[in-house]
Amino acid sequence: MNQNHSTKHLIDIGQIHKLLEMHNLNAWYGAAHILHGVSLNVGRGEVVALMGRNGAGKSTTLKSIAALVPRREGQMDFMGKSIAQKASHQIAQRGLGYVPEDRRIFTELTVLENLEVGRQKQRQWPDGTAVPHWTPEKLFTLFPNLGEMPDRLGGRMSGGEQQMLSVARTLMGQPYLVLLDEPSEGVAPLIVEQMARTILELKAQGIGILLSEQNLPFAEVVADRAYVLEKGQIVHHAPMAELAGNTTVRQQYLGI
Repeated sequence: MNQNHSTKHLIDIGQIHKLLEMHNLNAWYGAAHILHGVSLNVGRGEVVALMGRNGAGKSTTLKSIAALVPRREGQMDFMGKSIAQKASHQIAQRGLGYVPEDRRIFTELTVLENLEVGRQKQRQWPDGTAVPHWTPEKLFTLFPNLGEMPDRLGGRMSGGEQQMLSVARTLMGQPYLVLLDEPSEGVAPLIVEQMARTILELKAQGIGILLSEQNLPFAEVVADRAYVLEKGQIVHHAPMAELAGNTTVRQQYLGI
């Protein structure tokens, strides 16, 4: 990895209000050492993509930030305060949202009931301005499909509808930052387009997003910067447009 290249881009976003700063993150599943010194940051109103092949460590990175791995070590600051020793529920209460790849909605609850499970109080940015306040009504505007089925049980929804509900439930937590794991994986193209519009809408409202993704065209539409993971290490970091145009890096680490 070219350390100077990576450091340059860390410096480039210094003027952006940083929501998440992570340095030298290591993570284990049992005896298996999965992440090796991962460092990254996400600014307010910024979409950052974690790119890499299957098994590169993208999902483990998101789970580590959310304290959902058995063992993790490293410096992790969220909204200027350390979350390295915090439990997952404490991190969520601080305004960090997590949308897992497998959605994990409550199949026996309705759409509205799923949304109510995620409800948290309205928040403010450090400068005193309000963080976007999400209500079911606002979310039904963002996700019209959900607005047409408020009383449908989660278990009777399509995969794409469940994906939207998972994102909407997370937004009911009024997050400053959302960790979004493979949002375009296994859903219909129309849902992928809607997910892209949603991410761009959240970005426009100042919410930060750390996105795990293999779909380069999707990431290219929504992301500002990208980190490339290989075997649990950051091997490349660049503006998204630069990565999309770098044939060598794409072929070496993304296989495209």
